[in-house]
Amino acid sequence: MAHLSSNKQIYLFFLIGLLFTACGRNKKVDVSNIQLDVKIERFDKDFDGMQTKPMAQQAAFLQQKYGVFYGNYINLLLESEGTSVKDTGYFKLLRQVFANRAYGDLKHDVDSVYPQLDKQNAELTDAFKHIKYYFPQKKLPQVYAYFSGFQAQITVGDDYVGIGLDLFLGGNSRFYPAITKMFPHYLSRNFNADNMVPRVVDHMAREDMFPESDSSKTLLSKMVYNGKIMYFMDQILPDVADSTKIGYTGAQLQWCHDFESKIWAYFLDQNLLYETDYPRIQKYLSEAPFTPGLGEKNESAPKLAIWTGWQIVKQYMDKHPDVTLQELMTNMDAQKILNGANYRPK
Repeated sequence: MAHLSSNKQIYLFFLIGLLFTACGRNKKVDVSNIQLDVKIERFDKDFDGMQTKPMAQQAAFLQQKYGVFYGNYINLLLESEGTSVKDTGYFKLLRQVFANRAYGDLKHDVDSVYPQLDKQNAELTDAFKHIKYYFPQKKLPQVYAYFSGFQAQITVGDDYVGIGLDLFLGGNSRFYPAITKMFPHYLSRNFNADNMVPRVVDHMAREDMFPESDSSKTLLSKMVYNGKIMYFMDQILPDVADSTKIGYTGAQLQWCHDFESKIWAYFLDQNLLYETDYPRIQKYLSEAPFTPGLGEKNESAPKLAIWTGWQIVKQYMDKHPDVTLQELMTNMDAQKILNGANYRPK
């Protein structure tokens, strides 16, 4: 057998070292010993019980089982101003809701798509185990599935997370063409089962665990903040595709990889990193079909500041293996993270 030359041996060892370095951060952690079993409670089904059971009796049951969530649902989502779950003033409104054909059609489609949530229960259990692994002191919320009235996919409240099943019916749901003003197709195409648990984790991170500081004004600070959220999702959802986590099509994700250096050069050339004028930087952070001013034929990906921040944070963590996820998420120095990443895409 021929021996490797000295140069080839050095190259081989260097390559192996790179592979181990690259895999080190992404190595899956063992969460099998964490005792946790998440069950998404079907508020939608219990709520529908008001049609067949004495309404006052079922209301008392819902109030006992769901606590503050039930009150929030009645007062906010049903917009029953001036009423309280402590009286029966809203029962008339509920009877009107149940009598409406739109409610029956929606219930039919939700029940068809989600007769049960076994898959989502398993996925959320795994995600919550990962959260407990990295943040053992975190008190995990109760999770409730409901109809949001096409208002919100996810709601985060005191000790609960609500999942609006009506906004996870699949991109081709018959309901979505009617709500394109609120949710254009570039958003509703992601309203499917694969996005349910990632959206729960994303909202928990942003609204509960790591809310953005009011002092985060520059594009760089917002870039790094969002990059940390995306990196957090990497660790909590190790089996979820990058395109799903950020809400891209496969083509948009590939476009970002192909033009990574040009995207970064654009931010630098336009002096955007330390820009604080939100109307000027908003288009690099917000949902959109593409980013105006970049790419040809509207093929560019949206949210380029979020994607770029993600790459910066990943590079920072790769170069600092001693930094824990907890330390990263509490590090508010965006400039330090950028400097430590030495981000210079080629």
